[in-house]
Amino acid sequence: MKHKYAPYLLIAPFFIIYSVFQLFPILFSFVVSFTNWTVVGSRDFVGLANYSRLISDHLFFKSVGNTLLVMVIAIPLEVIMGLFMAVFLKDFANRSRSTLQLINFLPYITTPVAMGMLFQLMFDYNNGTVNQILSAIGIIDQPIYWLGNTLTARTVVVLLIFWRTYGYMMVMFLTGLSTIPNELYEAAKVDGASWFTSFTKITVPLLRPIMTFVVTMSIIGGWKLFDEARLLFSGGSLPSEGPNNSILTIVMNYYNTSFSRFEFGYGSAMGYGLFAIIFAFSLISMKIMNRGEES
Repeated sequence: MKHKYAPYLLIAPFFIIYSVFQLFPILFSFVVSFTNWTVVGSRDFVGLANYSRLISDHLFFKSVGNTLLVMVIAIPLEVIMGLFMAVFLKDFANRSRSTLQLINFLPYITTPVAMGMLFQLMFDYNNGTVNQILSAIGIIDQPIYWLGNTLTARTVVVLLIFWRTYGYMMVMFLTGLSTIPNELYEAAKVDGASWFTSFTKITVPLLRPIMTFVVTMSIIGGWKLFDEARLLFSGGSLPSEGPNNSILTIVMNYYNTSFSRFEFGYGSAMGYGLFAIIFAFSLISMKIMNRGEES
């Protein structure tokens, strides 16, 4: 009897903690999404009213569009730069690989607060490093208000996300490159294949599983974008959502709804709307990335 129940007792703490801190909040928020609960009001059942409001909410779709726009620009840049750095370190920087790998990976482990402050200083209107450099080399005559215009504010957010994430992509691709046998490259070289031919015919196809993983995780992480965009505008005169809500992401909108206006019912519905979007885009990306492998 003791040996029969011992394994269940050993795994019981995990399931208890998971049920209390993960499963219960998920189920509770799902129930709340069908109510009009606020921090001071009653919790009345309203059915699908919150979801109907979500479908007609212009600000919600604007936040979805902002998030999607940042992802469409940032994710390809991250993947291309990460793959380029991984191949460069593997093929052309054997002696300094560890040092360069650490330098490129450091932004990924930097705290979001530090990144927000750094980019605030770099793109400041009056004393920003970027404006000073562009002015010194004669590209601009007047300082650019990077964080005060819609286009430039989005550009800074994309640069911030790209700078932080491509090092992670590089490490993942380096891991995938280490699994490719060198005999394949040697055989291709004997057959007269150039480096570029080996890259396109051997490296890229064999990195497809890693590519699928990093793209899927980037899409999931992109829809949850919050820290980088919000901290970039924290402590300044501009609103945290940027000029004209230009960097209002879906998670920022969810945060403002739930914890600034305390509309817990509508915020929960928005959270499940985000879940549906992430789920759909993840399935689509995996289907597209695996199409070549299945064929």
